[in-house]
Parts: sequence; C-alpha cells; structure tokens
Amino acid sequence: MEDKERNVGGVLVSHEHVAVSEGTGATTNASGAKAKAVHNAELYAAIHETAINYRSKESLHLYFAVFVAFCCACANGYDGSLLTGVIAMDHFQDTFHSGTTGTLVSLMFSLYTVGAMVGSPFAAILSDKFGRRICMFWGGIVIIVGMIIISTSGTIPQFVVGRFVLGVGISIMTVGAPAYAVEISPPHWRGRATGFYNCGWFGGSIPAAAVVYGCNKIDSDYSWRIPLILQAFACVVVITSVWFIPESPRYLMANGREVEAVAFLVKYHGNGNPESRLVQLEIEEMKEGIRQDGIDKRPWDYRPFIQSHSGRWRIAQVLMISIFGQFSGNGLGYFNTTIFEIIGVTSVEQQLAYNLLNSVLSAIGALSAVALTDTMPRRKVLVFGTLACAAALATNSGLSAALDAQGDNILGSYAKGALASYFLFNIIFSFTYTPLQGVVPTEALETTTRAKGLAFSSVIVYAMGFINQFAGPIALGTIQYRYIYVFVGWDVVEAVLWYFFGVESQGRTLEELEWVYNQPNPVKASLKVDKVIVQADGKVTEKIVTSNA
Repeated sequence: MEDKERNVGGVLVSHEHVAVSEGTGATTNASGAKAKAVHNAELYAAIHETAINYRSKESLHLYFAVFVAFCCACANGYDGSLLTGVIAMDHFQDTFHSGTTGTLVSLMFSLYTVGAMVGSPFAAILSDKFGRRICMFWGGIVIIVGMIIISTSGTIPQFVVGRFVLGVGISIMTVGAPAYAVEISPPHWRGRATGFYNCGWFGGSIPAAAVVYGCNKIDSDYSWRIPLILQAFACVVVITSVWFIPESPRYLMANGREVEAVAFLVKYHGNGNPESRLVQLEIEEMKEGIRQDGIDKRPWDYRPFIQSHSGRWRIAQVLMISIFGQFSGNGLGYFNTTIFEIIGVTSVEQQLAYNLLNSVLSAIGALSAVALTDTMPRRKVLVFGTLACAAALATNSGLSAALDAQGDNILGSYAKGALASYFLFNIIFSFTYTPLQGVVPTEALETTTRAKGLAFSSVIVYAMGFINQFAGPIALGTIQYRYIYVFVGWDVVEAVLWYFFGVESQGRTLEELEWVYNQPNPVKASLKVDKVIVQADGKVTEKIVTSNA
C-alpha cells in the first residue's frame, strides 16, 4: 500500500491517516496508558476515534434500514411456526384430510423448500444486477402471490403449488436481506445488525404461533385461512419501505458508483465527516478489496469458490453454518405438536400454547446472543454451544425413552422433564446459531461473491430443510423419540468440525478477512491478535511489534 493520497468518490484518502504507528511499546509510559490485544489495530483505532452518534437522524435511518431487512426474515420465520399449528386444526383436516404425519404432510411442508432451492440462483442474479433493495422488493411481491394461491385453496394440488411459490419468494428475500444488513452496518455494529436480521425468524414465528392459537377458536375455515393470509403482512412492510432506505455502499462500489458509496459512508459511518478515520479506513479497504469486474458480473460463474484457496475456505464456512444450522435438532421444531404428543401433551389447544411458549423462549435465547454478538468470539460459541445442544437433546431422548417404557401410566415428572429439556435445547440452539446463521456466511463471503454465496447457502439450507420436513414426519411416526438420537451424535461431530475448521471473524473488517482466508491456515490466522497501546483518552498511539515479527 502506497502512502500517497488518492481521490475516491470525491474524498481524499490517505493510508497514513488510518495506519497505526508501529513500535516497541514506548508510549506505555504515558499516564493512564494500557496495552490491549485486538484483532485489528487499525480498525480498533478507527472505531474509538469515530464515535458514531447512536441517536442521530442518520443512525435512526440506519436502524430502520436494518429493520426492513429484519422483516424479510420475519416472513420466513412466520412459515416456521405456521404450518405445524395449522395442520393440527380440525377445520383444516376437514378440508384436506392430510393427517399430521406421513407422506402427504411431508409434501405440504417440503414444497416450500423445493421452491426456495429453485429460486435461490436467480435471487443471486437479481441482487447482483439490480441491488439488494430491489431483490427484497421482488421477493415480497412473489410471496404475496403465493399467499393468495394458498389462502384460497381447497385442494391439495393448489395448496402445494402455493407452498412452492412462497418458497421461491422467500429465497429471493433472504438472499438480498442479509447481504444488505451486513454491508450497510459500521464494522462494530455488524454482528448485532446481521444477528438482529436473523432474529426476524422469531419476529415471524411468535406472531404466527399466536395467530394460529387465537384462530383455532374460530369455528369455520377462516380458522386456518386467516393465518395463511397474514403471512403477507411483513412483505407489505418491505415492499413499501425499500424505497426509503439507501442502497448498500459495497454494491455501489462494486458497480462503479463510487461517489454514492463514499457519500453513504460519510453520512452514516462518519458523522458527516469525510476525514473520519473509520470512513477513510473503510474507503481504502473497499477500494482495494472490491473488484468492479468480479464474478458478480458473471451470473452463473461459481468457480472462485472451488479454484482458489481463499474461496474453498470461505465456502467451507458457508457450508458448515448452512448444514449445521438446519440439522442440529432444530428441524424438529416443524413438528412440535407431534413431539408434544409423544411426551404426553395430547390437547390441541395445549400443544398450540406450548408451541407459542417454545417460540418465545427461543427468541429470548437468540436476542440475548444478538446483544453480545459484536464482542463474543464466533468460533468458541459454536463449539461449546453445539456440545450443549447435544447434552440437552440427550436428556430429552433419555426421558422420552423412559416415558415410552411407562406405557399409559406416565409419570408427570418425567413428562415435565422431557418438555423442559426440549425447551432448553431450543434456547441453547437459538443462542448459539440464530444470530450466527446470518453473521457467519455474510462475513465469510466478500462483496462480489456474497450474493452467489448466500444463494448457495440458501440452496443448502433448504435442502436440509427438505430432508427435515420430508423425513421428519415419517421418522417421528415410525421410530418416534429415537429419531432424536441421530442429532445427539451429529451435534458432537459438528462441534469437532467447528473446532478444527471454524474461522474466527469477530473484530475484523469484511475486507481484512481477505488476508485471513489467504493464509495457509485461516483458522490459525484468524486467532492472531495485535497488541496496541491505548491512552487514557482512548486514542491508540502504537501497535507493538517484536523484533522477530
């Protein structure tokens, strides 16, 4: 990197302005000075010298932009709690005669995931060519079309076609939205913003569970039609709001619109000051790291994920979080009512109430993690959290086995224990995975591959969802609680894989992660820290280097 100034989008950028002076620790002698280990000295210095006003008009606008992305996840989460409750309703069964387990139910659940898998590659093209906002807009439109088909259905064929269209729409939304959330956020807000986006799952699943529970008291077909109609509510918010939020600066930079990208950074990340150290750092790294002739301009080119060392490690992170985030036992949640019946909860009203409670408890776990996402190391959380998931599921399956042996003479304490351990699993899983399912893939991918990588992630996520939704009812109907044993063992395997192959991304800019992934061992490189000297006023004066560095 040369030290001379250069003009980027009308702003003079100087490497000397963002670099932290190297030394041996001489400035430690100043009063109040202290040494601190950080992942990136330049980023740490820039953040502490650019105090973004959390209450400014610009910050409030940024919060609203993240909220719009959050609503896209709400649309997806709504479906997660919708059908599991709807199929238990008497009027729904009177219309479709599907039962609550078996092949027909599997078809009704899984056509949603098939639609999502089909739509994902086209969503990447839409996001790269027209922008993240347009991608979210058209995803909302397609979901509304799917809602109309499904809510007016009276036959299985129309119902499953509606499910397919809904899946296509949600794939379009959930490719554009997480990319948008991570790309507009200041580096030190990135984890919370993207984690909050993914918590939109609960912003949809909790209202869905509540609506289904309330509508169950309606003595007509509207008991199940109303919950299906309300699936479009979040989409209406999105399609009317995207016109009032800014486009992603990284999308703008990648498409030659430097002036607009720099204006965004100055306004939202620099308190309106183009000389802000954080703005200068971001402009410099984005200009260096984002290619205007990248693979985002070649719609069907996925070769960089395979052909380069960096690409293989990046896509490995995407694969792990996409598979593990769907196949750690959480897929059982689609069939909560069936699981509750297995452990002795037989009343439909009681099953729906527990379904709602489960969503609320899971949301508490997820939101607790969101608050800590920008300070918690991702890799450690995934290793230990996944092991804790295995322990909770092992407890649940053991108690379920005891209940099975008791026959009709069920001991209440065993049933309560099985229920509590199932709830505990969902809390732990939500704390461990829900925010990071949005954070890990968006951080692992660089700007020109982000939409394609997220589309690939969506295909994997929905493929795992298809397995869950198609195999789940059959497995639960055939081997019941023993199906949980599969996830106990698999979660242990996941924890081991996270330990050996999980790359730590906390505390670095999106562009600096390129250096991490280009190292021979990205896991080891990601754990490297800089030691800096911080003065009493918070200013970073020195990055300590050793003679053998």
